[in-house]
Amino acid sequence: MKLKNRKVIITGAAQGMGGTITRKLADEGAELFLTARTPQPLKELAEELKAKGVKVAFKEGDATVEKDVKAIVNAALKFFDGRIDVLVNAAGATGPIETPVWEIDADDFSDLLRKNIIGPFLPMKHVMPTMIEQRYGKIVNIGGGSGMRGYKYRAAYSSSKWGVRGLTRTAALDAGEYNINVNAIMPGIVETPRMEKLCRVKAEKRGWTYEQVYEEYLDEMALHRVTTPEDIANAVVFLACDDSKNITGQELVVCGGWAI
Repeated sequence: MKLKNRKVIITGAAQGMGGTITRKLADEGAELFLTARTPQPLKELAEELKAKGVKVAFKEGDATVEKDVKAIVNAALKFFDGRIDVLVNAAGATGPIETPVWEIDADDFSDLLRKNIIGPFLPMKHVMPTMIEQRYGKIVNIGGGSGMRGYKYRAAYSSSKWGVRGLTRTAALDAGEYNINVNAIMPGIVETPRMEKLCRVKAEKRGWTYEQVYEEYLDEMALHRVTTPEDIANAVVFLACDDSKNITGQELVVCGGWAI
């Protein structure tokens, strides 16, 4: 197992892509501390993993609120006996869909930047002192393929994912001398309830069918297939384990060729 006994915090841990990532990390032997804003899915997933013999705990909290993040990291340190090996920032939000720049509400724009940039920044800020002290750490941020290209009518979302790239690259420079790797995974369109919502809203605004929007996405992908949560989970394992020990400040794009 590539992550046997590694102490891992994961934000956005229970629902959608985050749940799949969490289960994959567990399969690879990690010990897990789960966090998200909604407690019930966390509790259910923790119980599922405990039944399989996984060492796991959870605490609800908002990754964009510093007092919550401090409490989460402190609880994780207590659970892991003072060590944190890996941070996976999987929490995020979608923001305005099918909306040109001039129609985006300024508050909606700033709220999405807060969720998708402050959301990974604060957990990074508060786990890094421990990683620096132990001279080891892996940080994996979940960005988005729209941070690799323009994304028509999704200016807020694309801007936030470009921001994740800058945060990741600069943090990698700051932390490299302490043997801390900081990388980002840039998923394309992933087969989750969030994608279903995206296609549905686009279809409603355009007067299209759901299937037409879905097919449009497929046509933009070199491999003509949508990314699965398992694809992203496999990439997380790679960047969280020592197979990637000499990779830092990079974006691993997993999008079926959507961002080429």
